[in-house]
Amino acid sequence: MKEILQTERLRLRELSYADTKFIISLLNSPGSLKYIGDRKVKTEEQAKIYLENGPLKSYKDNGYGKYLVERKADDCAIGTCGIIKRDFLQHPDIGYALLPEYTGKGYAYEIAAATMVYAKERLKLKTILAITDPENTHS
Repeated sequence: MKEILQTERLRLRELSYADTKFIISLLNSPGSLKYIGDRKVKTEEQAKIYLENGPLKSYKDNGYGKYLVERKADDCAIGTCGIIKRDFLQHPDIGYALLPEYTGKGYAYEIAAATMVYAKERLKLKTILAITDPENTHS
C-alpha cells in the first residue's frame, strides 16, 4: 500500500481491499451516517465494491483520492482523508471522516492541513473546494 504522507502523529496511505472491515465501521459510524449519508455498505462484499468504484478507481483515473488515516504510534486506522474529484463539482474537494473515538483530538485538522499542502505542492492543484453540512460545526 502506497504511503502518501506523514505528519507528527499520523500517516496517510492508499486504501486497499484489506481495509474492508474498517470501511464498514467508518461508513456506518453515527457522524458519517448523519453528515455524509448512508452509503449502504454493510458487508465485506459491499465494502470491496465501494473501494473498487470509489477510492481505487480514483487513484487510477485521477492520481489521487480518499486515503486511510493511521496513527503512527500503533498503526491504528482512525479515518479517511483525501482529495476527491466529483462529477458535479468544477474542482476537486477535500474530504475527511474519523471514527467517533478519534474526534476532538486535533487529528482531523492535522491530516487535512497536510493533505492541503500535498494537493497544492505535489498534485499541483490550484483550487480545492470543501463542503460541509452547516450543522456539522466541528468541520
